[in-house]
Parts: sequence; C-alpha cells; structure tokens
Amino acid sequence: MDLEINNITFIVVCYKSENVIYKCLDSLPKNSKKILIENSKNIKLKNEIELKYDNIEVIINENIGMGASNNIGIIKSLTDFVYVINPDTVFKSDTIEKLINEIKKINDFAILSPIISNKKFPNFKGLVEKDSIGNNIIAVETLDGFSMLINKNKFDKNNFFDEKIFLYLENDDLCLRARKSGHKIYIIKNSEIDHAAASSSNLSKFDLECLRNWHWMWSKFYFNKKHYGYLKALSKVSLNLFSSFFKYFLSLIISNKLNKKIYLMRLKGLLASIKGKRSYFRLND
Repeated sequence: MDLEINNITFIVVCYKSENVIYKCLDSLPKNSKKILIENSKNIKLKNEIELKYDNIEVIINENIGMGASNNIGIIKSLTDFVYVINPDTVFKSDTIEKLINEIKKINDFAILSPIISNKKFPNFKGLVEKDSIGNNIIAVETLDGFSMLINKNKFDKNNFFDEKIFLYLENDDLCLRARKSGHKIYIIKNSEIDHAAASSSNLSKFDLECLRNWHWMWSKFYFNKKHYGYLKALSKVSLNLFSSFFKYFLSLIISNKLNKKIYLMRLKGLLASIKGKRSYFRLND
C-alpha cells in the first residue's frame, strides 16, 4: 500500500517532559502534522513549541493517562494514519523514509513500528511467521506503546486506546483487539528508532517507581479480567499478591522504608483492581 507523509499525524503525550521533548520533535519530519498533548499544563512549553515548530498544535490537558490522551490527538487528527510516540523517542534521519518504503510491500495493516535500535530490549512480542513478508517485515502479536503507527480505519467508532487504563498494557489491549478483528501488526526491521526507556518525565525516580508499581498491578489484573475473565485474572496475579504481601511485611520488619512504600503501592493497585475500582492513583494522592 502507498502511504505519504502528509497522511500521517504524529501524536505525542507529555507529562513534565521538558528535558526530552525537543530532541523528539527535532527528529520528526519538518513538514509533518503534529499534535502534542501536554498533561502537566505547562503553558510556557506550549508557547515555546508552537513558536519553534511548524504544523504543530499543543493541547493543554488534564493528566488523564497515556491512552486517553492519545485518543484526544487521534480523534482530532484529520489524517487516515497517526503515529503515536513517547517524548523520549527519537527518529533516525532515515527512519521514516525506510518505513514508508517497506509499507509499499504490505497490502494492509492495523499497527506497525520501526524496530528499536537497542536489540537487548525489543519493542515487540510474539512472532507470527505465517504473516511475515520477507526479511524486513515481521508480523508480531504486540508492539510497545512508545512507537505505534496506527491505521485509523481499522478501529470502528474511534475505539482506540482503552481509557480506563491510566498506565501500562493499553498497547497490549489495542493490539489484542486488532488481532481479534483479523488485522495485522508488523515490525519493520530495517527502520530503526531510539528510545530512552523511563525518561519521558522528569519526575523523581522514587515517585516514578510508586506510580509504576501501583498501575502495573492495577493494569495486569484489569487487562486479564477484560479479555479472559475474573477467575483467570485472579490466577494470573495470585503470585504477585502473595509476593507483595510477603515483601511488604518483610520491609516492615527490617525497617526498609523505600521497599515498604513500593510494595504497599503494588498491593494497593492490585487490590483496587480486584475490587473493580478505577485506576485512580496519582502522585499527589
């Protein structure tokens, strides 16, 4: 299929991402359409970015999560394709050119991405060999959410990211729903991107760990319940539940305040999800 750069809108969700966002935007095609969702309400950043870059709109938004924020940009976009990227993702000089050239060899797709340059941390899971095309176009089950070129026409009624998920597994959910509908997901091996994992926000390491542990546990149960049922989800998290209880009480005994907080976050997130509560935790809670 033919895909031109003028039929792609780049969507970037930011939350206190001032340290990385400029490098990301500098790497994008200059004339491409861009929508940035700024979740930390940084008006100064909005003004600076809209002054510096062409064809970009910065939307000031509440911190409603990655998936829901991406949906704002996707629905607002006027192109058939959107490229969702994290602010700590950087394109190489030939990333887009190689990506578009390989897409010409594909009849159709729902989601695809260049491959991450650091091969130790692949940005995909689950090879689907029967659907692969040659050596460079590899069919996969799931792509990491920091880089996803999405064909909007493959998702009915703007049913993109699940907005109940604040953080983690929203990409797995999107990919699973696409595959259940019979659509293909690809990784392009000769097109590369750089990704500085865990660098998209300038929050403190401890704050990030608290946020991640709470939402990882919440999302793990929610995702499995949504797709496989309540009992299957319980079996999937039972070891996590036991381990978090044990390590929390061990941290109490040995007075390890940092670990105590982390495992408490895990417990709270998991129990909230098991009880059917929303993914409510934010860093100001």
